[in-house]
Amino acid sequence: MSPDDDGYGNDSGRSNDGYSTLGGTRQTRTRLPDTQGGDGYGPRRPARNSRSLFTVLGVVILLLAAIAFANMGGGGGDNGGDSARGSDAKKAGSAPTAATGTKPVTGKNGSIPSGYAHDEQGAQSAASNFAVALGSVEMFKKDARHAIVDSVYTSEAAGKLRAPQDAAYSPTFLDKLGLDANGNAPQGSTFVSRTVPVGTKLESFDATTAKVSVWYMGLIGMSGPGSTDPVRTSWKTWTVELTWANKDWKAVSDSQKDGPAPVPGDVAASSSDEISKAVEEYGGFTYAR
Repeated sequence: MSPDDDGYGNDSGRSNDGYSTLGGTRQTRTRLPDTQGGDGYGPRRPARNSRSLFTVLGVVILLLAAIAFANMGGGGGDNGGDSARGSDAKKAGSAPTAATGTKPVTGKNGSIPSGYAHDEQGAQSAASNFAVALGSVEMFKKDARHAIVDSVYTSEAAGKLRAPQDAAYSPTFLDKLGLDANGNAPQGSTFVSRTVPVGTKLESFDATTAKVSVWYMGLIGMSGPGSTDPVRTSWKTWTVELTWANKDWKAVSDSQKDGPAPVPGDVAASSSDEISKAVEEYGGFTYAR
C-alpha cells in the first residue's frame, strides 16, 4: 500500500480534479510584488474564512466515524447481514449445545456416569452416554455386557433384554468379527467398537419420561495383521425412551435406524497399525453433552 493509498484503492485526500478534499491546490504559488504600495511584502491575503476550518473538521469527523462504524461491523453488504444475524441469534437464545454452567454428573455406576439432572439437558446427557456404553467393546463380553445393561436400563427392562442379547452375541457372531467365544481379539490385533455421538434431539419430555434421539458415528472392525474385517464407520440414529427412577434417568426401550450419513471424505484410509495405535492413545468419552 502506498503512503497515499487509503486502503480502498483510492488516493487519500485527493479528488479527481487535482484538488485536495481538505482545501487548496497542489500548484506552486508565486507572490507578486506590491505595485500599489503597502508594506513591501505584497498585498496581504485576506484572513481565512472560518468556514474552511469547520469544513476540514467536519470531513475529519466523518472519516473517523466511518472507520469506527466499519470496524464495528455496521457497514453494508455482508457485514450488515452478519450484524443482523448476530442480533437475531441473541434474541433467540443460546444454542442447545452451548455451555450452560450446569455441573456434569459426579457419580458413576461402574464405568458409566450416573446422577443426571432431572431436566431436558440431563435426559440428553443420559441418552448420549448410554449410546456410548452400548456401543463399546465391553458389550462383546458377557459379564461386562450384563453390567452395562443393568446400569443403563430399568431392572425390568434389563431382565427382558439379557437373554436375547446373549443369544445375539453368540460365538458364531463373535467369530465373524474375529473374536473368540469370550469376546477377545487375537494376540497382536485390536478390536475396535466405539459410538461417537454427534448430536441429540429431544423428541418429548415431561416430569417422569423423556424420549431422546442420538445421532452418532460408529466405529467397528478388527485392526491387525491379516484382518479380513478392517475398521469401518457407520452412521445411525438411536432413539431411547427414558424414565425418571430412583433419582436418575434409566432406559426403558430403544430403537435404531441408519443415517443420516454424510458424503465420505477424500482422506485416505490409515494403515492397520495406525488405527491400533490411535485406539490405544485416544480414550473414548465417558461423559457427553
